[in-house]
Amino acid sequence: MRKLWLLSIIAFACLATFTIVSYNHNQSKVYKSNSVNSSNKPERIISLAPNLTEILFALGLDEKIIAVSSDSDYPPNAANKNKVGTFWLPDTEAIIASKPDLVIIDLSAAQQKSVAESLKRLGYRVLALKMEKIEELSAAIQKIGTATGCKQRADQLVENISGQLSYLKSKYSSTNKLKVLWVVQTEPLRVAGRDTFINELIELLGGENAIGPTIQHYPQIGTEELLACNVEVIIQSAMGKTDIGRQQQQAEVFWSKWASLPAVKNNKIYVVNSDIVLRLGPRLPQGAETVGRCLYPDASIISNETAQ
Repeated sequence: MRKLWLLSIIAFACLATFTIVSYNHNQSKVYKSNSVNSSNKPERIISLAPNLTEILFALGLDEKIIAVSSDSDYPPNAANKNKVGTFWLPDTEAIIASKPDLVIIDLSAAQQKSVAESLKRLGYRVLALKMEKIEELSAAIQKIGTATGCKQRADQLVENISGQLSYLKSKYSSTNKLKVLWVVQTEPLRVAGRDTFINELIELLGGENAIGPTIQHYPQIGTEELLACNVEVIIQSAMGKTDIGRQQQQAEVFWSKWASLPAVKNNKIYVVNSDIVLRLGPRLPQGAETVGRCLYPDASIISNETAQ
């Protein structure tokens, strides 16, 4: 269960490459997004990842979404859509039975790649995206907008997200860069490295990753490395959306064994809702605000200092 949770965090902390693939039974062609005829709007769309579902809803495509992955739980109306398997195990038969004219998938999961290949062979139109960094989110939204015939809405959404992030960057910026440790798992202790979307969030909000360069994106660290990083703020991804208060208490007990760490001394330990913070989608500004409050709880003071 812990392994599945960790993989989910890594996957949703998600767009570097994409293809729109249009197939028939005799031939295949790969088109760039700007080659898609926006007048040929899909009417039956399936999303196989929670963050992709959120993008589709944000673009006002609710009525055209005929099915989603069972872990697509936001916005609330996503729960009313038919389900076609999980992010990690899409149900190809259920997808085909839904008769889609566009299936949007996330290439970060090998299982989704396999489903994409099966759908290609059967002649279905597939939009495959892989999201890994913040700057790639805008491109992904615009590609979805082009493929679904709502480019103007996509441009507006991108502008809105960009504007909010710029505001938050200014709001939480500080000359004193706090050292932040982002924990994705405690047993064994595994953290977010610098080549991750999480690291981008930390730096965007004026923090500094307490962990130096690593080979792995989410390395396992020991006590010696932990003590050496002299972390000032610890942010821990919650397991699930419920009982976060209880998880907060458990985290405080867990970290108490390293009482010499500044984060522990000053009670700067936070357990946050993973879905809000780690899904690379329209709620990115909300997630960034959550992180900013962990780094600088008194945001008004930070804002005033920045303005002077």
